[in-house]
Amino acid sequence: MGALPKGFLWGGALAANQCEGAWNVDGKGVSTADLFTAGSVNKNRVYTDGVLPDTYYPCHDAIDFYNRYKEDIGLFAEMGFNCFRTSINWTRIFPVGDETEPNEAGLRFYDDMFDECIRYGIQPIVTISHYETPYGLVEKYGSWRSRKMIYFYLRFCETIFKRYKNKVKYWMTFNEINAVCFIPEISTGIRVAADEDFDAVTLQAAHHMLVASAKAVKLGREINPDFKIGMMMLYLPVYAETCNPKDQLEAMETAARHYYFSDIQVRGYYSNKAKKYLESIGVRIKMEQGDTEALKQGTVDYIGLSYYHSTVATGRPNAEYSSGNAIKSIKNPYLAESAWGWSIDPIGLRITLNNLFNRYQIPLFISENGLGADDIVQESGIHDDYRIDYLRQHISAMKDAVALDGVDLIGYTTWGCIDVVSVSTGEMKKRYGFIYVDRDNEGKGSLVRRKKDSFDWYKKTIATNGEDL
Repeated sequence: MGALPKGFLWGGALAANQCEGAWNVDGKGVSTADLFTAGSVNKNRVYTDGVLPDTYYPCHDAIDFYNRYKEDIGLFAEMGFNCFRTSINWTRIFPVGDETEPNEAGLRFYDDMFDECIRYGIQPIVTISHYETPYGLVEKYGSWRSRKMIYFYLRFCETIFKRYKNKVKYWMTFNEINAVCFIPEISTGIRVAADEDFDAVTLQAAHHMLVASAKAVKLGREINPDFKIGMMMLYLPVYAETCNPKDQLEAMETAARHYYFSDIQVRGYYSNKAKKYLESIGVRIKMEQGDTEALKQGTVDYIGLSYYHSTVATGRPNAEYSSGNAIKSIKNPYLAESAWGWSIDPIGLRITLNNLFNRYQIPLFISENGLGADDIVQESGIHDDYRIDYLRQHISAMKDAVALDGVDLIGYTTWGCIDVVSVSTGEMKKRYGFIYVDRDNEGKGSLVRRKKDSFDWYKKTIATNGEDL
């Protein structure tokens, strides 16, 4: 018997806004992702108010998956994928966001793309909203600040649930829903002014998203009872710097900020801990009649998670924090780091899976995991042994969580199975894929696809259900 069950889902993950391009083609409207300029580790991406002339927006063309999806899905099939996590670009279906009728050309694109997957025996796993919100809804309503977003989101959900009910079984309501509380511009398009209470704005927006997610789960089950609808969170295990109780307490409190979301989506209510947290920071969530019941009725079937690195918490005042993490962390002296300053911690993945499964006792899905690196093209090929080593260690830890700890795990999709635009920096050189795309940080290149060494390694890994690493 192998460590992983028969029928385990193997594949890769992408986001529509980071791969498709064709940002204004076939009726597609402007999304928030279309308004982020390129950046770097030392220079933040700029979120512009509308599309500015003479400005480079890397997601406008991305890697042209919109026109090359057949070639790319063929390569995924060659690796042996039996699933492919992607998202539906909201503005392909509702260009402004508040239309009453969907854009048929956008719906047809996903019909064709899902059919191509199914032709190869690849199961589509769809994130409904992945870091792109119709900019029309930002301009008119302030994005998820407004409760009206629930209505527009549910119309989007109903449209795609009905259209693809016989093609898609697994859904995730929001990508990394907890990110609204630390990168609200990127995740939802919400700008928080300097004179506003950041927590009050983002946690109220989060409530609207949580209610929308719950209502979408209930709606989806009514449309097709066989749907499996999950939440998706960014999860980073939090280590205390020392056994000093102050460090341990800081680690506990940091972890609680992530559980805030999963507790609500899995259990169906705000925990006592969440209520006390809101009270302590002076935030009062505005709820309407029916919200409490909606959260109870729309609990998720599984938890999708992205795992890249762990974090370290300390109770020391004036501690120096790592610049490589979007979430506050001090450096871990026991771990190596990627070129972008992210700690490399495969054991942390096993800890993560145990933490979540033991807390909730529902199936888990690793929907993102991977190593961003500046791959070098040589005449002899693209030799990314560092990526193979990273994935080997993480898959091994994943297997231990299943075989030794009893974690119920549905599947594993690596992030960026083909090189895409980085969401954090807008770079192309921060590459995650098994497939190299000839495109640089300035948008130059042929877009020709080339296999890296990791391509054949992952193919072997899938063929042996993770036994031959």
